[in-house]
Amino acid sequence: MIKRYGTEGSEGTGGQALPFSRAVAADGWLYVSGQTPMVDGEIIDGGIVAQSTQAIQNCLDIMTEAGFGKEDIVHMKVFLTDARYFQSFNKVFKSFFAEHPPARVCCVADLVVDCMVEVDITCFNSKFKS
Repeated sequence: MIKRYGTEGSEGTGGQALPFSRAVAADGWLYVSGQTPMVDGEIIDGGIVAQSTQAIQNCLDIMTEAGFGKEDIVHMKVFLTDARYFQSFNKVFKSFFAEHPPARVCCVADLVVDCMVEVDITCFNSKFKS
């Protein structure tokens, strides 16, 4: 069975409706769409630390809604707009995942949203397996 989260009412910058699910659960897996440091449809002010914290927290909020915990995170993808943000991002990452660090990839890329970081996660929990 596939369950989609956030297909109704998800908003991007400027309040535009987003054409994808915030997350999709299937057979014990949860795939959380890329999250930016957005609150109420707007990118938060602040540097890489504040933006990284918000982007990760947005992922965790979606996971919690779906019934998953940090210990269920298998993999995270991180997109930074500048390689110089890498060390600062790592400090934030460690503050969230010191006990259960997931596998991770981090790359530098242009983002379609005007922010410094975007993250997505993949989770697994056998209690949700069909």
